[in-house]
Parts: sequence; C-alpha cells; structure tokens
Amino acid sequence: QVQPVESGGGLVQAGGSLRLACAAAGTIVSKNHMGWYRQAPGKQRELVATISSIGITNYADSVKGRFAIFRDDVKNTLYLQMNSLKPEDTAVYYCTVQYGRYWGQGTQVTVSS
Repeated sequence: QVQPVESGGGLVQAGGSLRLACAAAGTIVSKNHMGWYRQAPGKQRELVATISSIGITNYADSVKGRFAIFRDDVKNTLYLQMNSLKPEDTAVYYCTVQYGRYWGQGTQVTVSS
C-alpha cells in the first residue's frame, strides 16, 4: 500500500520560506514520478511541481524561481522548498506518486500579508 504523508506546512509571513516533506511509505521515491499539487479555497487543484524518476523537474509558471522540488533518496522523502512566499501561495499542498495515482492527505500552507 503506497501512502504519501505530507508535513511541514504552517503559517508564514509573506517573503518567508517553508519546506514541505512527503514520506512515501510503500514505495521508493527515486523510482517514481512524483509531484506537488495545491488547492486554494474556492479554486481547482493545480500542479505546483513534478520530478521524474530520472530527476527531470517541472514547475508551474507561478512558482518558477521561488520553489524547488527535490528528493532525498536515503530518507526516501520528497521535498518542496518554498521561498519568497506570497499570500496567493496559500493552499492545501498535496504530494502525489505515480502521476497522481496516489495522493496524500495534504498539508495547509498559509501566507499572511
């Protein structure tokens, strides 16, 4: 059973940073296509960033240059480093495995102005 579990969300002021983590029990992070999505209140879920099994990354235009997706193969954990956060980054952030086949429960990120 593959179960992604997110952590690291919280409340931060605009301009601040947060690092989200996703521990994907039941699978090997480095062998999977993985990603981060987010959903803000009243909005559709949207892609934030993805990383392929060979390390190719992809980012939404709204986060390019501010966010970085990476993984720690030793810890079998996926991360999302978020810098220069803006109020519009406020959302529930979800970790996905295998092109969205498996989803975590999400972690709340709130950016105050």
